[in-house]
Amino acid sequence: MDVNSDITGAHAEPGFHPDARYEFKVHFDGADQEDLTYRVSFGESDSSGRQALRLYALGGAEAREDSEDGALLLEGRTGEPASGEGARIWAGRITDSFYIDLSLLAIVNSAVAKRIAVDLSDWRPENAQNSFAGKTVESIVLEVPHQHQHLLLGPGAHIGVWCATKLATDSGGWRQVNRAGYPMMWPIFWPGDTDFSNPANSRHPSEDVAADAGYIADLVAAVVAASGTSGDPQGYGQTVARELFPDVLRYVVGTPATFGLAARNGRTLADNAPEAMLSLVAGTAVPSGLKPAVASDFRDSSFPYVKPA
Repeated sequence: MDVNSDITGAHAEPGFHPDARYEFKVHFDGADQEDLTYRVSFGESDSSGRQALRLYALGGAEAREDSEDGALLLEGRTGEPASGEGARIWAGRITDSFYIDLSLLAIVNSAVAKRIAVDLSDWRPENAQNSFAGKTVESIVLEVPHQHQHLLLGPGAHIGVWCATKLATDSGGWRQVNRAGYPMMWPIFWPGDTDFSNPANSRHPSEDVAADAGYIADLVAAVVAASGTSGDPQGYGQTVARELFPDVLRYVVGTPATFGLAARNGRTLADNAPEAMLSLVAGTAVPSGLKPAVASDFRDSSFPYVKPA
């Protein structure tokens, strides 16, 4: 789970909010509601900039309730691994391994906004530059064993995962202010939402289809109709909307993760998610010009798999 990237410049905030909850939500077998939540909370920064952290697990109906405390699995500090009850966690600022040339995103953004064909005539993939080079982001890396929650996470389980950030309210409750499931959803469909005011930030995935599936389907249909990349633009748009909503990242536990144009089953840090998503929306291949190797120095094969900044 990544938050507070400095790609936003002045909007970036250091560390994790001490009055926030950062939650990993897990749905099973296509269920509308989550039956497992891993919740991370942080303390105030000390003189060295480190923060205490706690990891809780909530199962069943509790996983959907902000008022429930859950079971404390472990305690630790940012910048160093912590383990307990079979789980491992690391949280801190990392060098971002995400890669995309934002000028390519701008081309697709313009087409989607204007409902016109994606015009790649001036795009030169061989000249692509990674706009995220040198950027950093606060990251929470959580690893849990198959045995957690009575083997619900065992090999073969069909899960959908999303992340939510919630802030404490003056009335003593919690307000969801941000969420993430599929990569690139906000940059493609809500690129102007720099102040997190779009209702999609605060809603639950179970509301996605009713709220935005028609809108997304129409946008994609208009793009592929203008470009002639589909014989049934409306049908293609609806298919893409069904793929993207509800906005949870689907994965079959124990199988190789991959996020590409041909198949999407979880996601690895190396996957070219931007290329896959831009191509899906355009209805044709959109070459990013970038390969996983461009950010290989910022990934690791061992826990926590990321490189501290």
